[in-house]
Formats: sequence, C-alpha cells, structure tokens
Amino acid sequence: MCLSNTVSSLLLSILMYGVLSNAQLSSQFYSKTCPNVTVIARGVIQRASRVDVRLTAKVTRLHFHDCFVNGCDGSVLLDASPAGGVESEKGAFQNAGSLDGFEVIDDIKTAIENVCPGVVSCADILAIAAEISVSLAGGPSWDVLLGRRDGRTASRADAAAALPLAFDSLDVLSSKFSALNLDTTDLVALSGAHTFGRVQCIVMNNRLHNFSGNNGQSDPSIEPELLQTLRRQCPQGGNLTTRVNIDHTSPDSFDNDYFKNLQNNRGVIETDQILFSSTGAPTVSLVNRFAKSQRKFFRAFAKSMIKMGNARTLTGSEGEIRRDCRRVN
Repeated sequence: MCLSNTVSSLLLSILMYGVLSNAQLSSQFYSKTCPNVTVIARGVIQRASRVDVRLTAKVTRLHFHDCFVNGCDGSVLLDASPAGGVESEKGAFQNAGSLDGFEVIDDIKTAIENVCPGVVSCADILAIAAEISVSLAGGPSWDVLLGRRDGRTASRADAAAALPLAFDSLDVLSSKFSALNLDTTDLVALSGAHTFGRVQCIVMNNRLHNFSGNNGQSDPSIEPELLQTLRRQCPQGGNLTTRVNIDHTSPDSFDNDYFKNLQNNRGVIETDQILFSSTGAPTVSLVNRFAKSQRKFFRAFAKSMIKMGNARTLTGSEGEIRRDCRRVN
C-alpha cells in the first residue's frame, strides 16, 4: 500500500480547508522564488537522521511546540535576547533540557539561504521539516501549506501556559488544543506523534514513584510489565534526564502502535493514557478507531497537521523573514 497515495486522495478537500481557513498560505508559495526548498530540506534531514535515529521525532516536536505558542511563527527557535526583548521559549518548563533538533533547522536554513537568500521563513522550514520527518519514519505525506512569516518576539511565560503538561486533565488538554481551533479528533490524532518519541524520566517520576502524593507508590493503571520496565529505566533517585521510549513496541517507526499500547494500559505518559482511560470520553472511540486502522490514523494525522500549521500564522507584511532562525533581524 502506498501511504502517500492514500493521503493524496484526500488532498483536494484538505487543501480546500486550508484555503478557506487562511487564503494566504499555499503549497505552491515558493514555486517561483525557491522551487527546491523541500528537496534541500529533505537532503539535510536524511543525512542528519543517519547519525541520530531520534532526529525525525525531535524535528516534528519542534513544529508542535512552535505552533502551540502564539501560532506557527518560528518563535520556538529564538535564543534569549534581553536587549531585544526576547525571552526564549526554550526555557519554559515543557521545553527546558528536552527540546532538541535546533542544529538541523540551522543547517536547513543555511542551505536554503545559499540558494534563495531572504525568501523562506524559519516557520515554514519547521512545517516542511516536520512533514519530511514523519514521512521518513514511515508515516504519511501531505502537501505543506506555506507562506508563513517569522515572529519577532518569544515569551517563556506564554510557552509555559500554552504547552500541554504530562499531568494535565483531559479537559485542560482539550482547552489547550481548542485555543488553536483544534478539536477532539485533532487532539487524539496529533498525540499519535508520540509513536516515535522519547520522554525524560522527570516527566513520569511522580507517576512511577509518588502517584497522588503517596511516596513509593505507582499509578495502578500502568500495565505491570511496563511498570517494571519503566521503574528499572527510571529508578527512584535516578537520573531524571534519562530518556525512555514512549512506544516500546516500535520506538523509531511512525505507525499506529501507540494507540494499541493505550488499549493495553501501556501508555507511558499520563496524558497519553488518559485518552483511553477516561470513561465515556469521546477520545476512547478515536483511540479504538486509530488502533484498528493505521490508514485512518494517517489520514487524520495529515489533516490535523495541516490544520495545526494554519494556527494564527503571520502572513503578507506581518513579521519578517529571519536571516538566522535563532535571532530577529
């Protein structure tokens, strides 16, 4: 089965959605000004992923964390600059010490600037790189809508408030997604990106060793075999920056095993498992649907990525095209 063809069958309706929601974004935005932008980005990511198997997940996560904070404006890439009024989002609790992949975005930007100087935004590079990364890991492909411009500000406080936390309730998660006009289907589909991710032990520490404030107690909903594995990998008093697989079945592949794991109480992060364990929640049927059909998951994921990528974008004369993704011009 050709997954890209499967997704392509929906592109007309998906792209119509994109046109209606933001008429200034287009998959052909750089067709004349930088026609090889995707080819250039793909080459850089392919080379880098041969060295770092985790790279595709890292890059995809960068796009998520960019869009969730004041829209897809490349703000997650900015380094702190007190003189310039930039308080880097990289220092937010959800990002500090865990967000990675910045160097490959720098490399893509450099390669593109050598061919098309001052044309392609860092925000668009993130969107392009996420699609390439998912595809290279075995996931779906989609036509990325382009034409975003880069923001000139970043706020650690905004990032901390907007980004999901590992212990958020389902209502809080839904509220954070709704702020980007993302619905329950988008929440579940986009959570599926955890299929090829890693997580630091600090994110699970309380769930493994201090659940509900009971010292030494673990979340009783975790499947026993997985619990033993996680407690070995993340022992009490151990290194909280150690990373473990979110999907223990196929950790480096983009597939629907993540949803099958949730069905068996093998969700590593609390906010993952809550998608299936919240009795009566609409997320449960969606988990079942995506666990049963990888094709339906891939179709929903592609559509949700396009939808998320349209969130509060800067276009036209707004923002700027950064020369360096780490600092404003």
